[in-house]
Amino acid sequence: MYQNPPMTSTPERLFVSLALPDPCRALVSELYDSLEGVTWTRPEQLHLTMRFLGDVDSDLAARIETSLAKIRVKSFLLPLEGVGRLPPRGSAKVLSVGIGRANTLLFQLRQKIDDALLSAGWRGELRNFNPHITVGRVLDTPQEAIDHWLYHHQEFVGPLFRVGSFQLMQSTLQPAGAVHTLRRDFALVVD
Repeated sequence: MYQNPPMTSTPERLFVSLALPDPCRALVSELYDSLEGVTWTRPEQLHLTMRFLGDVDSDLAARIETSLAKIRVKSFLLPLEGVGRLPPRGSAKVLSVGIGRANTLLFQLRQKIDDALLSAGWRGELRNFNPHITVGRVLDTPQEAIDHWLYHHQEFVGPLFRVGSFQLMQSTLQPAGAVHTLRRDFALVVD
């Protein structure tokens, strides 16, 4: 496994994501209920993670930002469809909303993001891409309660939404949960 170079400044915890429009966030947050032991994602922080980068020093962060700015992918539509859990077997750790069937441009964008990160010198862990929106983190919830939530919301379908940009985000860990701050928004190519 590759490691990022030694840090020369205070690191930033970064990730690349797709933001959800406000109407989609409102609709997704309607899925939240009083499941004991689930911490629901604050609606303003709902997003689709394209790549988690971890702690990155300021020099590498600047190179990453420059490299990401060169990405050219057409704007595209994504659906919100279905709910799920991660991992799919064993104890659930995450409750999620799906984004419908695989979208070629979504995966093309993911590949270009990975290429840009590697060319900038990032050497983090490259995991498989399982596109989803994390809606809740499971702490100690009985499996039957999770199964009931999944069954109750299995027909969830949201609107198509246009992905017109992707974001480089900073995540700051706080006692009340992570706070996400936009570092830079990168526009996609409009038809």
